[in-house]
Amino acid sequence: GPTTYGYGKYSFFLGSRVDNLDPNVVLGLFTWSDKAAYAHREIDIEFSRWSDATDPTNAQDVVQPFDVAIHLVRFTQPAVTTSTHAFTWRKGSVAWSSVDGSNTAIASYTYSGSDVPLTGDERVRLNLWLYTGAAPANGLPSEVIIRSFSFAP
Repeated sequence: GPTTYGYGKYSFFLGSRVDNLDPNVVLGLFTWSDKAAYAHREIDIEFSRWSDATDPTNAQDVVQPFDVAIHLVRFTQPAVTTSTHAFTWRKGSVAWSSVDGSNTAIASYTYSGSDVPLTGDERVRLNLWLYTGAAPANGLPSEVIIRSFSFAP
């Protein structure tokens, strides 16, 4: 069955642009538990403009619940075909980093607090979905390439 990794570094290696997703499309790279404890143990890297085509930012790092102050930080993913997005989850902190294919920094953020989820039965998830179920505004299919995932304790 799926593996629970626990604390450590979760790295997602992308092989396609994600800066130009349709405004209604969301790419999520995250941990998730089906149990409600600790906001489902959800830690996210998400690429989306959340149906706002004018938003200059197109990505975010989040520890759920997203609507708590400083749990969510927006950033701008550039037009690069390869990038690596990671978070290092420790007791009391999550540190995110995003770099392009030449290892140049795109964004980083660290959240520390007693409300960082403890590890448990979470699993790694990848999803590509439509915000509010709205079809892509451009009427075109969406595709992303995930080259690989790695975990290091």
